[in-house]
Amino acid sequence: MRIRDACPIQTQGSEIDYPAFSVVIPAYNKENMIVFTLNSLRDYLNRGNCEYEIIVVNDASSDGTGDLLRSQLDIKVIEHQRRLGYGAAVKSGISQAKYPLIVTTDADGTYPNEKIPQLVSLMLQADMVAAARVGMKYSKFHQISNSCLTHFAEWLTMSSIPDLNSCLRVFRKDVVEQFLNALPNTNSFDTATALAMLSNNYVVRYEPIYCHYKVKQAKVNPIEAALEFVQIIIHIGIYFAPLRFLLPIASVLFGGFILTLIQEIISHQNLSQLTLLLFFSSMQLGSFAFIADMICKNNKIKQQSRN
Repeated sequence: MRIRDACPIQTQGSEIDYPAFSVVIPAYNKENMIVFTLNSLRDYLNRGNCEYEIIVVNDASSDGTGDLLRSQLDIKVIEHQRRLGYGAAVKSGISQAKYPLIVTTDADGTYPNEKIPQLVSLMLQADMVAAARVGMKYSKFHQISNSCLTHFAEWLTMSSIPDLNSCLRVFRKDVVEQFLNALPNTNSFDTATALAMLSNNYVVRYEPIYCHYKVKQAKVNPIEAALEFVQIIIHIGIYFAPLRFLLPIASVLFGGFILTLIQEIISHQNLSQLTLLLFFSSMQLGSFAFIADMICKNNKIKQQSRN
C-alpha cells in the first residue's frame, strides 16, 4: 500500500464553522467521474468554511483513475497494489485520517455532497449521522430483499433503520476503530458498521436526503448481494448480539423437541433420533448463546475501561 500525503488545503475565511473532519472516498475504475466529484466536493466544503482533508483510496483501478488522483495535489492518495474491496478501502482511509470525524461518500457524485457540512454539524448529538436516501427507484426484487433485510436488522438491533447501506455518513473515528477487525472488506461495510454501532447502543441518526441521478448504474447481481447482506447480518448478530440472535433459534429447536417428545409419549414409542437431536442441538445452541453474550459484555467492559 502506497500513501501520498496532500498539500495543505486552503479554505475561504479564517473562522471554522464546523468540526474538522476527514473525507474518505474509495475509488475503483472511476476515471470518468472522480475529478468532477473532487472539484464539486472542494467547492461545497470551501463555501461552508470547513476544516477538512480529502483521502481517496485507489483500490487497484485498471483504468486512468490512479493517474488522475496523482495529479490532484491537495488530496491524500492511498493506493492498493491489488483490489481488496470497498470495505478494505474505507478501512485504509480511516487508518490514515488525521481528524476525529470521518466522512465517507462515493466517487460517482451520486450523493449530495453539499449536505456534508449539515451532517457534520449534527454530530454534536450523535456518534454517527447517515444520509437516508429518499426518492430512489429500485427493481421489485431489490425492494423486497432490501425490505426483508432491513426489518431483520431492525429486529436484531431494536432500532429504526431508514437506510441500511447508505454510503454518505459521518462517524467518530475512535468509535468505528473498535469494530474494524469485525467489519467486512466488501460492499457490506456500511451495513455492518451501522449494525455494529446500533448493537452497542451508540447514537445513530438518519437524515433524509435526495440522491443525484447516477450516470451509470453499477452492475450488481441481486442474489449475490442479498446473500452477502444475510451473511453480514448473521456475522454481526453473532458477534454483537448473540443472545438476541441465537436464543430464538434455540427456543424453536427446544419447542420441536417438546412436540416430538409428547407425540412419542402418547404413542408409547421410544425416543427417536430426531427427538434427541433436537434436544441436544437446542441445549448446545442455547449454551453457546449465553457464553457468547458473556464474552461480548466482557469485551465491552474492557473497552470502556480503556476509554
